Amino acid sequence: MIRSRRPSSPQAALLFAAGFGTRMGALTQDRPKPLVEVAGRPLIDHALALVRPLGLGTVVANLHYKAEMLEAHLAPLGVKTSIERPDILDTGGGLRQALPLLGPGAVFTLNSDAIWAGPNPLEMLRAAWDASRMDALLIGIAPDRALGHKGAGDFTCDTEGRVTSRGPGLIYGGAQIISPRLLDQVTEPVFSLNRVWDLMQAEGRLFVLEYPGWWCDVGHPDGIALAETLLADAHV
Repeated sequence: MIRSRRPSSPQAALLFAAGFGTRMGALTQDRPKPLVEVAGRPLIDHALALVRPLGLGTVVANLHYKAEMLEAHLAPLGVKTSIERPDILDTGGGLRQALPLLGPGAVFTLNSDAIWAGPNPLEMLRAAWDASRMDALLIGIAPDRALGHKGAGDFTCDTEGRVTSRGPGLIYGGAQIISPRLLDQVTEPVFSLNRVWDLMQAEGRLFVLEYPGWWCDVGHPDGIALAETLLADAHV
């Protein structure tokens, strides 16, 4: 079991909002995916509703497809933006580019294409974060609590939550606290955070915290109806 600690809590968050505008089909012909609405509210606003209670000093979103539309939406909300041009940088490259805006130390990252029903996953991460043992702490979802997700899972862990193998097990929910310490170990400009997680796992510093609520992947059109049903049933 992951012990509860709060020292060295991150003071910044990165919302992953860059993409190619392809997976949602016609829904993203005139808007980026984070502005697609679920239950009458853009996906990016659902993500911000999880970030706001943390009282962080800095919130950043990375942008690519139809970046100007998202920038116009986010600027009045006090969200800084890191625009990826001409190439999209993937999660690792995107985080590394955003570091000057985020500031030093560990940060929260949150995907903007998921809906949560249950406790705030970011508050759970903050309560369990232990920088002395961890370089990353990820939220994992049991497959029977994940809606709209295809696949057998991403991580298996020991009783302390330390990742022991990559493969069938808990599904990565798209929320984490991560230290930037190993980002420069990858030399390519475009890379996935999976590369960095592998380095952390090799050092025994990659952990997963299981989420007790429900989670829905809204990275594809069918996920919208599933997410709206989830929110209605959960009275969120």
